[in-house]
Amino acid sequence: MTIPQVCTIAGSDSGGGAGIQADIKTFQERRVYGTSVITAVTVQNTLGVQNVYPVPLIGVKQQLEALLSDFELSAIKTGMLVDASYIKTVSDILKGYPDIPLIVDPVMIAKGGASLMAEEALEVLKTELLPLATIVTPNLPEAEALSGVTITTEADMEKAAERLQAMGCRNVLVKGGHGSNPTVTVDYILLENGEEAWLHGERIETKDTHGTGCTLGACITAEIAKGHSIQEAVVIAKAFIQSAIANGLGIGHGHGPTNHWAYREEDNND
Repeated sequence: MTIPQVCTIAGSDSGGGAGIQADIKTFQERRVYGTSVITAVTVQNTLGVQNVYPVPLIGVKQQLEALLSDFELSAIKTGMLVDASYIKTVSDILKGYPDIPLIVDPVMIAKGGASLMAEEALEVLKTELLPLATIVTPNLPEAEALSGVTITTEADMEKAAERLQAMGCRNVLVKGGHGSNPTVTVDYILLENGEEAWLHGERIETKDTHGTGCTLGACITAEIAKGHSIQEAVVIAKAFIQSAIANGLGIGHGHGPTNHWAYREEDNND
């Protein structure tokens, strides 16, 4: 049996909680073989991002082409893509592989508030990459920036998802972790066939949530590669990240990382 092989196209987090590092840890926990295309090296810890050093664009292109020429990739995830030229380059390559599911985590702002995407990249993201997405997974600020909808209610989440779907995204997950409800987080899924679902989770009081979006997207990627439906993948990923947050590691002095092995230790099966 072929082991599912997946790829993450994202930035490196020197603190190990987000980006490439979080994705690879998640892939390993979910029993898929992870490969990576590093778009940038960030100088980062739990206190924030101090600097970003983009990998030369030709290096990003060659990394991705090397993987596609050799591995049987069952799903690809994008995270931090630096700027418009990187988004365009990655999109142009992925257009040649329409049968590989693409999970787009539109990384724009780090947990500490630092911008991880240049403003001019937003339009290219919307016009070039989003139409290729099997599923896009924005949090509330990202969904607002991409859709133009100000989100204060659940109806606003639905409207934002509809707009994103109209841009070409087949499936949309609007993550509600930034919502105002003090006890519950509410996520909204809009599927390609028009079906919709709401996922509710207990809000956990912790500052250690660094890399939650990356981890969630990576888990969705792994589950899709293993043959799960979009909704099944999202439900598993939601449980995975809920466990990772609930069983924190207490590492660092700022927004600490989540616990990537917590879900496994709860004796969950595939």
